[in-house]
Amino acid sequence: MKGRAERLGPVVEMSERDERDAAQRLGQCQQQLAQAEFKLGELQRYREDYQQRLVVNGSRGVTGQWLIGYQRFLSQLEEAIGQQERNAQWHRDVVAKARTQWQERYARLEGLRKLVERYRQEQRLVEDKREQKQMDEYAQRARSTYI
Repeated sequence: MKGRAERLGPVVEMSERDERDAAQRLGQCQQQLAQAEFKLGELQRYREDYQQRLVVNGSRGVTGQWLIGYQRFLSQLEEAIGQQERNAQWHRDVVAKARTQWQERYARLEGLRKLVERYRQEQRLVEDKREQKQMDEYAQRARSTYI
């Protein structure tokens, strides 16, 4: 007959798989967030470079047409940055949810492991008591044989 700890084995294995899957999902989400933040950084650096061009070209003198084109492109760039900021924030939210799911699964797994260990300790105590009782009975029989 299996003990309680052994009967929980499949449950622990399933919980380990769930925790491992959640950890992998969290890792994937973190990678996607890193990519989104990298793209955002690139766009922001490009905007800074583009704004520097205005300073350089402005000191040489620019035409109205050039300035209109500059403003139009800068507006599109700002819109792209805003969209990428929203994208990065969405990924941050996804990472936070994935982290929470992983933490829940990890806590459940650790709880199951502690329960299994407690059951094993209880089983060891029962076995130790049974063994001690057998030894006491053996010792008593041995004494009664010599008397």
